[in-house]
Amino acid sequence: MTDVLLPGFSPHTLPYDEGLRLQRTIHAEVVAGERPDTVILCEHDPVYTAGSRTEPGDLPRDGSPVVEVDRGGRITWHGPGQLVGYPIVRLGSNRDVVGHVRRLEQVMIDAAGRVGVSGVRIPGRSGVWVLASGGPVKVGAVGVRVVSGTTMHGFALNCSNTLDAYGTIVPCGISDAGVSTLSIEAHRPVDPVDLAEIVAAGFAAERAIA
Repeated sequence: MTDVLLPGFSPHTLPYDEGLRLQRTIHAEVVAGERPDTVILCEHDPVYTAGSRTEPGDLPRDGSPVVEVDRGGRITWHGPGQLVGYPIVRLGSNRDVVGHVRRLEQVMIDAAGRVGVSGVRIPGRSGVWVLASGGPVKVGAVGVRVVSGTTMHGFALNCSNTLDAYGTIVPCGISDAGVSTLSIEAHRPVDPVDLAEIVAAGFAAERAIA
C-alpha cells in the first residue's frame, strides 16, 4: 500500500520550505512504522535548490538565492508547471538506491509516454531525456537521499513550466545539453495536475514489482 498526498497545485503552489517540512514529518512517520510508504506530488513556488554535488560555477549568475538541500545531485529549479514527486519509501534490507532512481526514471518515462512523448535514459546521466532534433534535452530530473533505509526527495518532471529560470544556472551540472518540457515536446499543453494521477499509479505499480 502506498499513500499519495497532493498538497499544492497551481494556482495554490506549495512553498518549498513547507514541502521540505512535510517530507521530514512523513519520513519520520514512515521510519517509525506509523504510516505506509507515501508519495507527495505537488507544484512548488519558484525556487532554486542545490544538492550536495553542486559546484560554484553551477550557481545563478544573477545572484538569485539558492536553497541548499540534503539530497544528491546538483542545482536545479522548481516552479509552477513542473510536477515534483517525493516518494518516501522503505528500500528494504538491500537498500538498492540505484534501483530506486531507475524506478523513478521509469515512472517519468511512462508518464511522458501517456502524452505522446518518448522519454529515454542516457547512459552516464540520470533523469529522463527526449532525443530532439537538435540533440538530447532533459525533461525529468532525479535527486534522492536515504536515511534509516527510507528515501527522501525524488523527481521533477517538466510539464508546462517556463524554461527562463534555467538560463542563469548550469542545470544539474550539465552544460552541453538543453532542457525542455512535455508541453513543448508534445506540441500541446500538459498540466502537472493531469499527470499526477498517472504518476501516482505508475509509482505504485513500480513498487509492486520492485
